[in-house]
Amino acid sequence: MTLDDITKAINEAETIAILTHESPDGDAMGSSLAMYNALKDMGKKPDIIIPEYPRTFSFLPGADEILKEGKQKQYDLVISLDCADLKRLNGFANYFEDAKTTISIDHHRMNPMFADYNYVDPASPACCQILVVILEYLKVEITKDIGTCLLTGIITDTGGFKYPGVTAETFEFAAWLLTSGVNVSNIYKKVLQIKTRANYELSKLAMNRMEFLEDDRITFTYITLEDEKRFQAEEGSHEGIVEIGRDIEGVEVSIFLHEAEDGFKVSLRSNEYINVSEVCFMFGGGGHMRAAGCKMTGTIEQIKNKLVNEIKKELK
Repeated sequence: MTLDDITKAINEAETIAILTHESPDGDAMGSSLAMYNALKDMGKKPDIIIPEYPRTFSFLPGADEILKEGKQKQYDLVISLDCADLKRLNGFANYFEDAKTTISIDHHRMNPMFADYNYVDPASPACCQILVVILEYLKVEITKDIGTCLLTGIITDTGGFKYPGVTAETFEFAAWLLTSGVNVSNIYKKVLQIKTRANYELSKLAMNRMEFLEDDRITFTYITLEDEKRFQAEEGSHEGIVEIGRDIEGVEVSIFLHEAEDGFKVSLRSNEYINVSEVCFMFGGGGHMRAAGCKMTGTIEQIKNKLVNEIKKELK
């Protein structure tokens, strides 16, 4: 697949839908909205379908036009952004499967190339960084609105440029995006600094519950649906909790469980050498080497033991 294939698919499509993964983070939101704004600038009338997303990202240009479901059953073209596999498409895999043509733009190593045209670069620290190249090839002007979306994705998926995988090219892209008038300090403040009261309360609760395992090299904590109800949590209120354990001196892996209606969502983070994507793959999930997730059922204690047993095999 070449960028010419993507260009041709977009140019020939009359109806286009944009999808991303469930529980969207900054890179998912940023890449989806960057593509949405770019397609509109190309004269297209795309639908961007994201049923739920954190209020943190409501400032992004085009967020007020996000749909909870598609306007039609079948689209000429469906574009998936920042999604590692079909089953994570927010419950809207049917739009993808029914489309005449599909495109996947992603940076997850475990991506099985599920679209007709796949542009996947695991070396990229963010899907938004890939989009900079694609939009330039499409001859789309990187406006302030598009640049804001792209830089949001790059900042969040790199943890403010501090995670492994950040390259000189990442900083070059960020500097280039700044020339479009993007306010980087405002983005940084909105997506990495400001916390909701619910997020603060849940973080405090998770810290109080935190366990240190395997000679303090693993941390474990969780929040339940009852906790979220107690603090009137909304979508995204648990964001950042998994990083708390990872950032403690001597910890290699942080485990965080977030209860859902059908089980628990598991988030893993590692520091130096354990590939948590491979751990999550054992339980039907995936992600990146230092940040990954999956879904599991059972009691909190059962899930904890299963995860710890896999992780400790790799501890040095």
